Parts: sequence; C-alpha cells; structure tokens
Amino acid sequence: MRKSRFTEAQIIGMIKEQEAGMPTAEMCRRHGLSPATFYKLKSRYGGMEVSEAARLKALEDENAKLKRLLADTMLDNVVLKDLLGKN
Repeated sequence: MRKSRFTEAQIIGMIKEQEAGMPTAEMCRRHGLSPATFYKLKSRYGGMEVSEAARLKALEDENAKLKRLLADTMLDNVVLKDLLGKN
C-alpha cells in the first residue's frame, strides 16, 4: 500500500480545521490535496483522536502480518500434499 504524505496527526488536524468552519476548498488548497482525497481521509479518520489513529495503524500492521503467516502456512500445506500425493 502506498504511504501517505501526511501523518495521522496531520490528517486529523486537517479534519478538525474543516469541522471548525474552514471551507473544504480552502483547506484542500492550503494543504495541497484534492477534495476527493480529503473526503476519503475524512471517512477513514473522521471522529478519531491521534491515539486512536495510532492504535488503528498498529492493528492494521498486525493484521497484515497475520495474513502473510496464514498464506505461508497454506502454501506449505499445498506443497506437502503434493509431495505426499506423488509418492
């Protein structure tokens, strides 16, 4: 997955600026991102605090690691079945 130019703290700060009354177009122009990107980030991080966003990132990393482990185990299973079936 592509790494964001902004940290979670910066994204949450942008969302809070917009919620405080700054027009979305002005906020996007100031930070150099498109409104579509802003709304995508807002749907993901809206209503969060920085500590919650950090916890979300940690959980996503752990989930990706577990998925890789499961895929490796399943691949090993297939290889073992092929070896046992051909003998």
